[in-house]
Amino acid sequence: MPSLGADMEHGKVVEWLVKPGDYIHKGDLVAAVDTDKTVMDIESFQEGVVAEFLVDIGDTVDVGTPIARITATPAELPPPPLTSGTISPNARSPLTAKEPTPAHPRGEAAPAGHGAKVPPPVRHLAHTLGVDVGRISGSGTDGEVTRADVERAAAASVTKAPAAPPVVAETPAAPAAETHRVRSSPLARRLAAELGVELQAVAGTGPGGAVTEEDVLAAVPPRGRAAKEPAAERPAEAPPSDTPQPEARPEPLAEAPGRKQPTAAGGKAESLRQAIGALMSRSKKEIPHYYLSTTLDLAAAMAWMQAANQQRPVSSRLVPSALLLKATAVAAKEVPDMNGFFTKGTFQPSSSVHLGVAVALRHGGLVAPALHDADTLTLEELMVQLRDLVGRARAGRLQRSEMADPTITVTNLGDLGVESVYGVIYPPQVAMVGFGKVLEQPWAHNGMLGIRQAAIATLSADHRVSDGLRGGRFLARIDELLQAPEKL
Repeated sequence: MPSLGADMEHGKVVEWLVKPGDYIHKGDLVAAVDTDKTVMDIESFQEGVVAEFLVDIGDTVDVGTPIARITATPAELPPPPLTSGTISPNARSPLTAKEPTPAHPRGEAAPAGHGAKVPPPVRHLAHTLGVDVGRISGSGTDGEVTRADVERAAAASVTKAPAAPPVVAETPAAPAAETHRVRSSPLARRLAAELGVELQAVAGTGPGGAVTEEDVLAAVPPRGRAAKEPAAERPAEAPPSDTPQPEARPEPLAEAPGRKQPTAAGGKAESLRQAIGALMSRSKKEIPHYYLSTTLDLAAAMAWMQAANQQRPVSSRLVPSALLLKATAVAAKEVPDMNGFFTKGTFQPSSSVHLGVAVALRHGGLVAPALHDADTLTLEELMVQLRDLVGRARAGRLQRSEMADPTITVTNLGDLGVESVYGVIYPPQVAMVGFGKVLEQPWAHNGMLGIRQAAIATLSADHRVSDGLRGGRFLARIDELLQAPEKL
């Protein structure tokens, strides 16, 4: 179980994205893990064949606990167990058959990563939608398989789904839940299990008909139908806020009245809130914070952005946050005292700027995944990655590296009308930057008074690493960079 953050002590495996016998490469996604904050995908640290799982789905284990065994060759795999009713008695496993073992244990299709390039996020999407990437012709650079390729293949498989029964006549027909894998995200499956929703009965609105979190929440059965189920079998779920709770309901939930969200979401938000509170309490006890603020002159930046957006389609237009994030990343690179980790009594500056971005989750709480190498991204690349990161954070599809290695964090509450925010440093980081709302303000310049767009920037920094002089230079550099936005 890898560490997915400085405050993580344990994690729960909610889904395996591979199976025993699969050949995986370093960086391939292998499992979805539920922490106190969100569901995250974890990748393999080595290449080889998945020999066996050491923990079951639903098991919670401490960080550092082995959860799977990976071998170098298929010959080291244990013999697969026989399951009655699903495998013909005469069938042979491809790993124990007498015929020569194929070069790759996945089967007849070309293995992902050998015949074509498949980025880990695309491989995960293919797994979620039930698409074999080995049979896809990539349309990307050098034949790389893209998300669009996977979504097209998923849509095509829906229209070509065979209606014929299984070939093996002597094998009893398996239940629908076993023979048909519903396309869905890990978070959707977890919510469905906790809320008692049958995924097979939910109409998916995601790519290729995949069931999303919103689909599961919309399919939560009404209380009238749930009341007919035996109390021991009925899942614990919160009623809609406009439905009175029956007095005869056994063991009413204390948190249910007045809440519009299901109990699972409320419980997750409460767990997340407790984790954040514990971490922030530790931060305030251990880190000697100091705080600075300045008002950024955004007249040049906003004028340049508006002119640039006139040349762009609506879907790719820039927002002020992109300029603020890029300026922060570049300034952090130039003022290394703000970018790194304080561990074991010493400061370790980072050579890369992995910019953590605070993202508010739908059911409460927040996470701060990283935009890797943010100082090297163009504004267009930063916008694309920011949209993708926020979408996956709210869908519970973050990756381990995105949560484990931010070197400095930014929080922006300007969209909520907040004019300034003073953050609490996320240990072991040594600084946090806050941005408020972009406002028109009276501005005196060269003896003339006018109106300019401006925003308040704040810095929370670790006094063990830097002081007001270095912090002031950092904020001043952000302001300087925003005066020449075309160079960002």
